[in-house]
Amino acid sequence: MSHPISRLARYGLPHRVQFGFAVVAMGLFAGASGALAYMFKPIFDDILIIVGTPDETRFSSVVLAILGFSVLKGVGAYFSAYLMTDVGQRVVRDLRNELFGHILGQSASFFSQNTTGGLTSRIMNDISRIQQVVTETLGDMLRESITVVALAGLIFYLDARLALVCILCAPLVVYPLIRLGQRVRRTTRRGQEELEQLSHITVEAFAGHRIVKAFSAERFESQRFGHASERLYRLTMKVTSTLSVLPPMMEWLGALGVVGVLWYGVSRISSGTMTPGDFTSFVGALLMMYGPVKKLSRVSANIQQAIAASERVFSVLDIHSEIEDRPGARSLSGIGDKITFDDVSFAYVDGGGKNVLRGVSFEVSVGHVVAIVGLSGAGKTTLVNLVPRFFDVSAGSIRID
Repeated sequence: MSHPISRLARYGLPHRVQFGFAVVAMGLFAGASGALAYMFKPIFDDILIIVGTPDETRFSSVVLAILGFSVLKGVGAYFSAYLMTDVGQRVVRDLRNELFGHILGQSASFFSQNTTGGLTSRIMNDISRIQQVVTETLGDMLRESITVVALAGLIFYLDARLALVCILCAPLVVYPLIRLGQRVRRTTRRGQEELEQLSHITVEAFAGHRIVKAFSAERFESQRFGHASERLYRLTMKVTSTLSVLPPMMEWLGALGVVGVLWYGVSRISSGTMTPGDFTSFVGALLMMYGPVKKLSRVSANIQQAIAASERVFSVLDIHSEIEDRPGARSLSGIGDKITFDDVSFAYVDGGGKNVLRGVSFEVSVGHVVAIVGLSGAGKTTLVNLVPRFFDVSAGSIRID
């Protein structure tokens, strides 16, 4: 079975044109970000740290470049966000429509084995979790990743040795993110299951409100709902606790990196092997990388939550209907003659193989009324449910005309 993320990606294939334009906009955003970081070099070397009055032409060109790159960065940010949201919303729309149609096409046996609240939770809660990732998180991941690559290219251009040291320290950040992401995925899956249970209790209590009142079970149902709500609360706080660890951890690692870079930069400037502008651009690019890396640290956890929700959605989509038409089956336009039960037997899937009906044979002609009489549990309702094919017979056949 393929990975949930790869299955989600297939829903994006019909919208690859919009996705391509979004990636181009992300590249524009990343390139402009790198150019703005590089502008620290001429600001310090050619304008601020010079003897006498700065050259007006050089000053004007630097100012225009900063304004121009800022406009390009804004344009890239707008179109990348808009187009990625458009693609994400289309994917979620298609997935939700397919899931609803798939559930609706299942047999009566499927609905007897799954609660209404649970199925509703798949369509509403799980899809909403996926929607957040494909409309927001995925866009952030791609845009910030391209930005990090552009800024990394700049720092390698300015000082390859120092850049290599910074890059080699990345595993110290990535490993704890992976571990935390796995924990978030497990907890999120349990949380979605508790949310499904909460939806089931709600639908069951509201739909059967007369029974609840008849047996004075309001307190019992409230306690049941309260226990499920408490379990959901605790699981949600576990996820929140894990996610809340990421920002301070990134802050501390970022501060440690900046201290090391400052120490190295001061020694290089003192020796004359690096200009103040080069060092300022390097630090500027490094600091500009902090924001994207910080976002990417949360992206991993959000994706793990989406994977947990996707697994629950695809587990339903992978259920095949027990009732399938034969190839080339004719559509029933109406009954012109009669309905015939020919030695029909039937057993429910979850009934332990015990037959509810055994060897039933009779005919009902058009225009006639037949009464089906028997004790409770004798199979009267089951017999009638076989006519519209809510279930398939276990043996024998039902023929129309």
